Amino acid sequence: MAELKLSRATLSHIPKSVHTPAYSSSTHQPGVVHLGLGAFHRAHQAMVFDQLLRDGDMRWGIHGVGMTQPTLVNKLRAQDGLYAVRIAGAGGLEWQVPGALWQTSVATTERQNVLNAIAANNTRWITLTVTEKGYTPALAQLLIEGLRLRHATGESGLTIASCDNLQGNGHKLKAIIHATASSQDVGLMKWMDAHCAFPCSMVDRIVPAATVEVASAAKVALGLQDECALSTETFWEWVIEDNFVDPGDAALLTKCGVRVTGDVHSYEEAKLRMLNGSHSAMALMGAISGRAYIADCIGADHIREFVARLMTREVAPHLSRTDWADYRDALVQRFGNPYLKHSVHQIATDSSQKIPQRWPPSVQGQIAKGTSFELHALSAAIFLRYTLALDEQGHAYKLNDPEAESLMALGAHQVTEPEASIKALLARQDLWGAELSQNTEWAHRVAYWHHQLIYQGLDATVKFAITLET
Repeated sequence: MAELKLSRATLSHIPKSVHTPAYSSSTHQPGVVHLGLGAFHRAHQAMVFDQLLRDGDMRWGIHGVGMTQPTLVNKLRAQDGLYAVRIAGAGGLEWQVPGALWQTSVATTERQNVLNAIAANNTRWITLTVTEKGYTPALAQLLIEGLRLRHATGESGLTIASCDNLQGNGHKLKAIIHATASSQDVGLMKWMDAHCAFPCSMVDRIVPAATVEVASAAKVALGLQDECALSTETFWEWVIEDNFVDPGDAALLTKCGVRVTGDVHSYEEAKLRMLNGSHSAMALMGAISGRAYIADCIGADHIREFVARLMTREVAPHLSRTDWADYRDALVQRFGNPYLKHSVHQIATDSSQKIPQRWPPSVQGQIAKGTSFELHALSAAIFLRYTLALDEQGHAYKLNDPEAESLMALGAHQVTEPEASIKALLARQDLWGAELSQNTEWAHRVAYWHHQLIYQGLDATVKFAITLET
């Protein structure tokens, strides 16, 4: 007998202990077009919209767009847009099946479907999680064409909310649209500026990539096969600028636990530099020391102490988020969640696109104050060591990065010619910015820590670094 799969038709088979959607999407059209249908969106914004739908507001169904790959979209279609989410924290775990994903498309093969969705009368919002490297003219052109079609049919403007790890993400998204628009789009840009809103936002939840282990656990919990199951933590945060086409959306989101504010910046800089900055450092440490998951890294006393000191001494002095100490303590606890099998290589993906926002602002702040930046210098040395693509046990790994070829080329001879490799790495203004790439003391300290890494190894070097910081 064939195994039953998760779908709208099989929801009644799921145990009552699992939260499932009681609402029906059959008589409604999506109100949100989401670009970037990855795990993070499905365990974060989609669950907020699911709550709004549970409360009876049927304007928040999602048309989810996979940007390039059809594999996930096809799996979700086969399950009527349903998937299970395991939510695990200190108090235990629970399962939930969000029902907000109503329609799906793949941008590369079903472009007109995406444009029609953007232009549809029922569409109110566009949200995006396309990662830092996704903010390209191609993305802007897709939005321009959708907005052009919408404008031509006389529809109202949209709230267009970037939910990626970019400071001022709403401003950057709007700017790239303006930069990409042609001379024929002058009228469209005036309409967009007058009728569309681009709120900045900060989103925070640890969502590892889907695994076989989670799929197996979902089968036990649901009694059904689910090829799209995810695992996440109880903690989530969404801070969004009070800048919406429909001002009434602010109260609705606030009721669901979203923080609507005029000050997104203090939250986004804390998240980028504390959570994301620490994540990058740990991911690179794990990659070169052979640790598979972030929990393995933070579970080592010396790495946990390194992370706590990095945040406390070199990051927090330059933040405007006043509750940073509580945020730091929560992060250390969250990193150790045993249910979150968060692969170090997943987090190390696209490091060249992430590091420029996560580390240099803190280093420059320390330089300006005349205080130590040793732990960031060690992190930079660890990044260089990572470009060898070989861990300390001799196992090769892949650099999944747009700059992989150039990074591996500059790091290939770092053991025999370390000075040349360090000089080449630190000269990269795309990584460090103009000022830091010229700073001789920064270069000196990175070189020092790189020497320690090569000859003492990762763990001995990190232990030594935290004794210096006592």
